[in-house]
Amino acid sequence: MAATLKISEIFHSLQGESSRVGLPTVFVRLTGCPLRCIWCDTEYAFTGGTNMGIAEVLARVAQYGCDTVCVTGGEPLAQRACLDLLSALCAAGYSVSLETGGALDLTDVDPRVSKIMDLKAPGSGESEKNRWQNLDLLTRRDEIKFVLASEADYEWAKTVMRERKLDAICPVLFSPVAGQLDPAQLAGWILRDRLPVRFQLQLHKLLWGAERGR
Repeated sequence: MAATLKISEIFHSLQGESSRVGLPTVFVRLTGCPLRCIWCDTEYAFTGGTNMGIAEVLARVAQYGCDTVCVTGGEPLAQRACLDLLSALCAAGYSVSLETGGALDLTDVDPRVSKIMDLKAPGSGESEKNRWQNLDLLTRRDEIKFVLASEADYEWAKTVMRERKLDAICPVLFSPVAGQLDPAQLAGWILRDRLPVRFQLQLHKLLWGAERGR
């Protein structure tokens, strides 16, 4: 039987995060997530969606004529068939990134995929779910993302980064939770402490707000 996935949405937009920010990208958002971060902005992807085979997903992606694809969620790896989808997208010639919350095993992710992995800070309410073993599976083509809701989150992330030498593994991203941490304040802390990280805002929210499918 061909693998099927529960798909929340497929849409064409500009990448709003990571070092690919600003690139036209097709987003494949999978339904479901084992985490419940306090500040989550995609709760609508926890349930619902449409069952689709991998061939059908690839056909929908191809309609946009875009070479860059991001598989996201929810937590895409919560569906086992996500691994097959990632490999199929790579085999079709797309430049593929995976946005993952960092709680699930990355061992079997196709090595051609760029993994954008969160490390959940205490302010998320889910920091105990971080799968630290995943750090050993990252390479320079991947990225680690911290979403920070407070100064306490920042200090935690700074300590984790230095103790685990994260910048030696791959690029590190610091992002403020919208409406909870002043972006200028976070930027100031990064400059003050001379952290080797990339500060980022969610470009799609600056352009379109919380509009779904953007």
